Amino acid sequence: MANYIQLPEAAPAVPKYNVTIDERDLRAGALNLIKELRPHWKPAEVKVKCFTDGITNKLIGCYVGGVTEEVVLVRIYGNKTELFVDRENEVKNFRVLQAHRCAPKLYCTFNNGLCYEFLQGSTLDIEHIQKPQILRLIAKQLARFHAIDAHNGRVPKSNLWMKMGKYLSLVPTHFQDPRFFHEVPTVACQREEMLWLRQSLSVLDSPVVLCHNDLLCKNIIYNQSAGHVKFIDYEYAGYNYQAYDIGNHFNEFAGVNEVDYSQYPGRTLQLQWLRTYLEAYKELKNQGSEVSDMEVEVLYVQVNNFALASHFFWALWALIQAKYSTIDFDFLGYAILRFGQYFKMKPEVTSLTLPK
Repeated sequence: MANYIQLPEAAPAVPKYNVTIDERDLRAGALNLIKELRPHWKPAEVKVKCFTDGITNKLIGCYVGGVTEEVVLVRIYGNKTELFVDRENEVKNFRVLQAHRCAPKLYCTFNNGLCYEFLQGSTLDIEHIQKPQILRLIAKQLARFHAIDAHNGRVPKSNLWMKMGKYLSLVPTHFQDPRFFHEVPTVACQREEMLWLRQSLSVLDSPVVLCHNDLLCKNIIYNQSAGHVKFIDYEYAGYNYQAYDIGNHFNEFAGVNEVDYSQYPGRTLQLQWLRTYLEAYKELKNQGSEVSDMEVEVLYVQVNNFALASHFFWALWALIQAKYSTIDFDFLGYAILRFGQYFKMKPEVTSLTLPK
């Protein structure tokens, strides 16, 4: 069984620079890195643009001339994120996806981050990912991810339960905020729910594939002129259940900053998405492209069950972030929202049955 990504032999080496960027002075740190990476750029001409959408890391773009010219993206890892993100595996994910033309170029790593190519296009919002044309592009691109053989022929094994267990061990036991005691499930309850999830979902026979695991709107770049979408940010990528990756994406229809779970896709929209996905996935796996109604229904049941695991996973993640992150975001409030939706969805989802 394979737990970790296997690099293809042809994957190019990625240089690492001995540079550490202080998150309190991003520009100065980025310029030090650019001197190494782009020595022909004149420091006085380098422009820096800060991006504010991420809630794990900090991201800035460096360029000279107009913004349509080459842009080097510099991502600085969030405080203490090494506790729950395997940075070495993230680089492997990046290199594998780049080798399969599913990721931008990875220019280098440095002591507390990495640099990569800027992809032309625009990040999406909730209303975009529900549009039929873009919806189909996303489904097909995720099928490309899932069809990548990144384990050199070995049978892949999901690391979802291992990661979830690690997150549970890192969850703080005390906060000054009274919401923690009144609105967050107890640690005993969290352990009980995680055990239930593992027992209930492991028997659904969802295939284990190479997953993105964090397919929120802002991680999808839409290039309208080229007619395609690309996914970015692979720090949570790895082997996981196919249905988890899709269910996680469906959960992200609700957004992050202003969460609205009424936007979770209904059955009709899900079935359209899942059929498009299965047609592309089966074709990429040389299994033909004919998809039966039963295949779609099976995936529908699997996906909505694994959407529960997604809520639970990110609720634990948010509790850890609430303790360590320096990003201005209400992580505790976000954890409460995810736990709340988990318990709200659970009765409805568990009533779904696989077709015979």
